[in-house]
Amino acid sequence: MDDAALSHDTLVERLHALANASLHLWDVPEGATARLINLSENATYMVEGPNGYRSVLRVHREDYHTVNAIGCELAWMAALKSEGGVDTPPAIPGRDGELIQTAGVEGLPRPRQMVMFQFVEGVEPDETADLVGPFEELGEIAARTHVHVANWQKPASFERLIWDYEHTLGSTPNWGDWRAAPAMDAAALAVLERQQEVIRRRLEAFGMGPERYGLIHADMRLANLLIHEGATRLIDFDDCGLGWHMYDFAAGVSFIEDSPQIPALKDAWVKGYRKVIDLPAEDEHEIDTFVMLRRMVLLAWIGSHIETDLAQEMGKTFTKVSVDLAEDYLSRFA
Repeated sequence: MDDAALSHDTLVERLHALANASLHLWDVPEGATARLINLSENATYMVEGPNGYRSVLRVHREDYHTVNAIGCELAWMAALKSEGGVDTPPAIPGRDGELIQTAGVEGLPRPRQMVMFQFVEGVEPDETADLVGPFEELGEIAARTHVHVANWQKPASFERLIWDYEHTLGSTPNWGDWRAAPAMDAAALAVLERQQEVIRRRLEAFGMGPERYGLIHADMRLANLLIHEGATRLIDFDDCGLGWHMYDFAAGVSFIEDSPQIPALKDAWVKGYRKVIDLPAEDEHEIDTFVMLRRMVLLAWIGSHIETDLAQEMGKTFTKVSVDLAEDYLSRFA
């Protein structure tokens, strides 16, 4: 049996029990409790205790990452903070000295991996506000991560997700088949399949040289930035893996690809990126391809995560808007 056999409410209840029953694995104050703050790929909890104690506990979903892959994520986060000029929240070792803890609870089919992070102050940028400034900074942060990776000595047996064509739209997609998205009819399929072929051809021509492809955050949305007293911190590296550098911009505009702000946000991101490292004109030109690649990946995510609040909120409208965006893209790039 796996989690799919549990109802959404039952799963939430049992994950809550697991989070609270596992707090003793870390040196947290007696009487601390965990409350759910986000349920997406993972369940994320705010841990609160006496005297203002706070930390953040991430309970990993089953079968998404191995222990080794999680360890590689944490190693990159720590290296970025110490060497790369990117502020990331440190992981907190358990009482046994290990950053990754594993525990189970009655009613959950299998034990889960868990990581606790230091709580960092900050608020995410407001998506309803003028985002030009935040996106310029986001471009700088993305460039710093790409520069750092070029010279970083990865851990032995390095293992992370892969975001190439095969693992996004190809035969082994990380998040499933985009065709399973809600309200996918024959007309939508025809447009999106034509777009997929154009994306495939353009990515093949673009290539995967080290100047364009490497370890990326892969989910650098505004929701994963925390701003506090002028400092910006990058959080949630759970999807980091091997992919195209320009995919980081595409991930940044996830779910708002139809916003009239997008051209200005792209210009701002590119401006910030070029403050750190050169960005060739041909790479900038191909950004729209990565935006549509990401949009199709999100169609797959919604179809395979329909139990989540975000997927249900997006629902049928997301597919319709995706087709509209695809028609515009094809008119310019086919």
